[in-house]
Amino acid sequence: MLKQLSQQFWQLCCLTLALLTFTVSAEQKMQLGEWDVHYIVVNSTFFSPDTAREYGIVRSKYNALVNISVLDTATQKAQFVGVEGSATNLLGTEKALTFKRVQEGDAIYYLAVLPFRDQETYRFSIRIQRGNDSETLKFQQKMYVD
Repeated sequence: MLKQLSQQFWQLCCLTLALLTFTVSAEQKMQLGEWDVHYIVVNSTFFSPDTAREYGIVRSKYNALVNISVLDTATQKAQFVGVEGSATNLLGTEKALTFKRVQEGDAIYYLAVLPFRDQETYRFSIRIQRGNDSETLKFQQKMYVD
């Protein structure tokens, strides 16, 4: 039992370190209106099977996870918003993104899975809305199979 807990502890530490390292180098942010919108797209295999299962993510080298976080620019507090969007490849094939809200303490993340092919480039258009306030996040990213 102690050995299993120790192993789980080290897996969690490694995952946390990997997430922090990856986030520092790959996270992107854009200020839209009164919000700081943080976004990142990573391959779903980046997550351990347990973490993926916890969040309902299907791990595959052909699945990416789109992660959006919306903070109030002035207070840096996480915002409850509506998030919807799509990803369009360079051939014009559009894929709808279905976001799921995940809350961990004070942090709120909006997650969507995107199936892709190796070296496929996508243009993302993500609409963020709260009440009458609406902003659109647009970015482009090339996807790679791990």
